[in-house]
Amino acid sequence: MTANRTGSGEPSVTLRLLWGTPAETAPRKGPARSVAVPQIVDAALALADEDGLAALTMRAVAQRVGISPMSVYTYVPGKPELLDLMVDALYARSERREWRAESWRERLTAVAEANRTLLTEHPWMTEVAALSRPPLGPGLMAKYEHELAAFDDTGLADVDIDASLTFLLGFVQSHCRAAHDAHRATTDSAMSDADWWAANQPILEHALDAAAYPRAVRIGASAGEAQNAAWSETRSWEFGLARVLDALALLIEPRAPFGVAER
Repeated sequence: MTANRTGSGEPSVTLRLLWGTPAETAPRKGPARSVAVPQIVDAALALADEDGLAALTMRAVAQRVGISPMSVYTYVPGKPELLDLMVDALYARSERREWRAESWRERLTAVAEANRTLLTEHPWMTEVAALSRPPLGPGLMAKYEHELAAFDDTGLADVDIDASLTFLLGFVQSHCRAAHDAHRATTDSAMSDADWWAANQPILEHALDAAAYPRAVRIGASAGEAQNAAWSETRSWEFGLARVLDALALLIEPRAPFGVAER
């Protein structure tokens, strides 16, 4: 399982690949290479985007770029390092607009939306992009610098800015993972949520006793009717992001103690 998470490879090797340090870029003895590391990364990204992580093998990558399976290991030593390169490449390619005079809520909403778009376009990232051990490459550092700038003028201490950004990104990642799982459930079963509930309605009506589970039945029915499903991706996103921003507002816009007039 650890091989499918960022930061699980050999750190020194991964960092050399990410930053292209002299140890990695120096000429090698033997035949000239027929491809470059970025081509390996692009092939891996295409495989993961098309068919998910199950399709991402070193052999498949080699076939995609037209080299022998063993040759690919002379470019990237293994799948853990390849995943770091893939994630950092996507971070590097992400659009980063200049922050202007928006409110801090607007800036952080833009950060959340950008990360949601990235994870939606590349859903396999929800399975590999660990917040605790991100690939510390140029793409990640550029992304981190840009997102930290969204907190300028909030008055937060540095350590609180970092924690607040992690809190925000944690919500985005959790939401996108839930959305990815919901999509896979629909795809795997070839049945929409509405169809699933309709098919199981007779059993559920018999099993879910309102006398035994009064709150679950009442509230569950209200939520299901409002969302037309047990879980709504849109509702979950809008409600959750608003609550995350409300929580950060307690740090950024502290209110005067009860009974003390604000000036």
